[in-house]
Amino acid sequence: MDMDSRQRPDLPQLSPKMIKYIIIAAIALLLLLWGSTMFYTVEEHEKAAVLTFGKYTKTVEEAGLHFKLPSPIEEVVLVPAKIVQRMEIGYREERGQTIIVEDEAYMITGDENIVSADAVVEWQITDVKKYLFNIDNAEQFLRNTAVGAIRSIIGSTQLDFAITEGKAVIQQQAKELLIDTLSKYETGIFVVDLKFQDIEPPPGEVASAFAQVTNAREEKNTKINEANEYRNERIPKARGEAQALIEKAEAQKQSRILNAMGDVAQFNAIYVEYANNPAVTRERLVLETLEKILPNAKIFITDSSGNTVNYLPLNELMRNSRTGGNNN
Repeated sequence: MDMDSRQRPDLPQLSPKMIKYIIIAAIALLLLLWGSTMFYTVEEHEKAAVLTFGKYTKTVEEAGLHFKLPSPIEEVVLVPAKIVQRMEIGYREERGQTIIVEDEAYMITGDENIVSADAVVEWQITDVKKYLFNIDNAEQFLRNTAVGAIRSIIGSTQLDFAITEGKAVIQQQAKELLIDTLSKYETGIFVVDLKFQDIEPPPGEVASAFAQVTNAREEKNTKINEANEYRNERIPKARGEAQALIEKAEAQKQSRILNAMGDVAQFNAIYVEYANNPAVTRERLVLETLEKILPNAKIFITDSSGNTVNYLPLNELMRNSRTGGNNN
């Protein structure tokens, strides 16, 4: 006996029956493992794409436990298609801190200035088949497309407009361009919204100068708003005053018209009496006029020769008559 055969331990001998049991157990275990691949679970926020021999077959949208043929006949790919996802452009939030991604954030404006643009894209998977099979790495494609859309719009915009009142306009145009591009490539992705966090010049003197410009513009807008507020307050008041003056003038007009009509009626009445007896009316008018313009004059009566006749104190008599009437 050589040295190797002396050191090798004797292996236990298995009976044919034991070998048979082991083979059956192994086959059962394999069948169990294989059968476990026939069931899969779809969560509430998910949709499942079923692949048969690697080819898309159908999309399962109902949540719960589902049956399929065992692998590798059928495979299932789960995607979070029932929720709105967020993608950060130009920055990342890590451990409560914001980190700028310069390759995405820095862009050139139409007047060859540099701005830093940070945005958030809210998106959702609407077509699972297109999302999985029309493009490779759909999320990276979405990121690149969003950055390209923003660069394209900002690249045709002046710096001053981009960092002031043009933010909303750029945001809307970039969103429309992004949606159009994703639709053209049939990505199965729907853009819910695109929102800018900031559009600002890089740090330094440029940022300080534009901050002053922005402050001046805000002050200008404040003054304009105050002026509009004063105008809105004064115009109704002035209109009210003007209407009051118009109404007062109309009232005076009507009053004068009525007074004039009364004077005309009085004159017409006098004229009728005058036409009936011109002499009497003429004398009466003369006496009334003299009484008005010479209320304290004494009256003397003369004859045709110019000699003074006996004095007849008509004024005193009339005054005494009035006084006596009052005493009674």
